[in-house]
Order: sequence, then C-alpha cells, then structure tokens
Amino acid sequence: MEYQQVARPPRRRRSKWFVVGVCVVILLIVIGVSVAVALSRRNCADSNDSDLRTVIITKCKTYLAAHEEKSSSNNCEEIWTAFAGAFVGRDPCDVPVEAYDPLVRAVSEKPACNRMLFWSKTKDIVHQFTESKKCLVTLEDTLLGFVMNDLTWCSKNNSNETFTTGCPGWIECEKNPVRSFWNRASAAFAESACGDVTAMLNGSIATPFNVNSIFGSIEVKKFDPSRIRALKVVLVTRGNDTVTCDNSSLQHLREAIDPKLTYSCKEVPRSKILDCISDPEKPCGDCW
Repeated sequence: MEYQQVARPPRRRRSKWFVVGVCVVILLIVIGVSVAVALSRRNCADSNDSDLRTVIITKCKTYLAAHEEKSSSNNCEEIWTAFAGAFVGRDPCDVPVEAYDPLVRAVSEKPACNRMLFWSKTKDIVHQFTESKKCLVTLEDTLLGFVMNDLTWCSKNNSNETFTTGCPGWIECEKNPVRSFWNRASAAFAESACGDVTAMLNGSIATPFNVNSIFGSIEVKKFDPSRIRALKVVLVTRGNDTVTCDNSSLQHLREAIDPKLTYSCKEVPRSKILDCISDPEKPCGDCW
C-alpha cells in the first residue's frame, strides 16, 4: 500500500470549531456560576434563620448569666419563639406593634424604680454612662433591649425564612419589624417606670424634645402619674451651645407630662459627664 498524506482541514474551518469550543466553555462556566449563586443564596437564606436564632439565644443567655436574679424567671427558647412569632411569615412592611405583645409578656423583669433613664439623641453618652456607672438603667440595659440592640431582622410573606440583610430601613415603612419592636418595647419600658425618672436630652440641637421621637411620641405618653413622682431632665451641652432649659421644646415637654409629676431640668456640660464616666470612684450624684 502506498503512503498517502492526509489532507489538513482548511484553516477557516479549524478557526470556526475553535470559536464554537470557546463559546461552549463560556456557556458552561456561566451555567455553573449561576447554579452556585443560586445555591449560595439558598444556603444563606437557610442559615440566616439559624444564625439569627443563635444570636438571639446567645445574647439572652449572656444577659441572664450576668443577671442571675432574672435567670430563673426567663427562658431564652421561649423568648425566641415569641420573638419569631411576631414577624416570621409576615410582609416586612406589615408587622404591627402589637405583634410583639407576646414577646413582651414572655419576659419577666422587675422595673428599676428611681433608676430608669430615658434618652433622645444622646445614645452614645447615655450608654457610656450606664455601662460605667450602673446606677441608672436604659431600655437597652434590660433583657429585651440588650438582646435586640443593634440587630436587624425581617421575614417575608408566607415564608418561614428570616433575614438579617435586605430588610426595610427605619423610615422605609412604618410597620417594619425592627421599628415596631422598639416602639413596643419602649412603650413597655415607659409603662413600668416608677419613682423618679431621668431623661438625658441633647442640648446641641435646636429641639431637644422632639414630639416625633420615640421619647416624645411614645414614652412620655406612657408615664403613669400613679407610679412616677418626678421627671428630671439632664440637658447635655457643649461649650458653645446656646440651648438652655428655657428652650421652647422643653416647655412643651413640661406641658406634655401629667401636672402631678414634679419636673426639673439641669444643663450639664458633656465634658463633666465624660469626666464622671472616666472616674470609677465618683458617685453618680456628682455627675450632674
């Protein structure tokens, strides 16, 4: 048999098949990435519920370990169940305040008479103070407030999933799950207030008492004159501030509370409070 040379395919045909091969590879990569992303999202959604539950129960147990007197009357699993029941399966913009009623009832906590501290636009310094001094208690120092502080959560209609991202913001819709929780918890905290209560307000803004804030729209309205004797306002000021206790908004505050309550206001430099925070030996009475 004579040797015959096999003819090579034309260059154009080889180029064509090369392009087809590259396209197939790219298509397979795209399909693979799409499937991976879909699975990742599913796994993320599935894990969000587990992660949120773990965070809630862990923070609950941490709080109760530091407050042993409250541990026997509170069950973190029951608190999680009541919490989840408020928003899971609901439209994230349709979680009413009353949905958290069972959660509030699930927590047993005695009010800290004469030690309850309310605040508006003073979050950082308020919590620095209570963390350092322990003589006053904010909502965020209670079991519910501690557990939920700085968390975000939501679900979606007719779903068992929970999410910690992609949830509506505070002002995006009125009945979002986080806003409704804090409104309900704030109402409960104010309803339980007893003895002399303190409010730390911001003297560096034109309107220290804002009727639309949680303090102005919810907490003040829940003050019970049969339980509260007095409201003391600590107006936190800076060097060049011109706002004083004579500010018109503070007069509105005075008019908003029951006339049976004794009202007082004191302007206190922020620097004085910070000095007090940094000195563990200084008693709370000397902080303002």
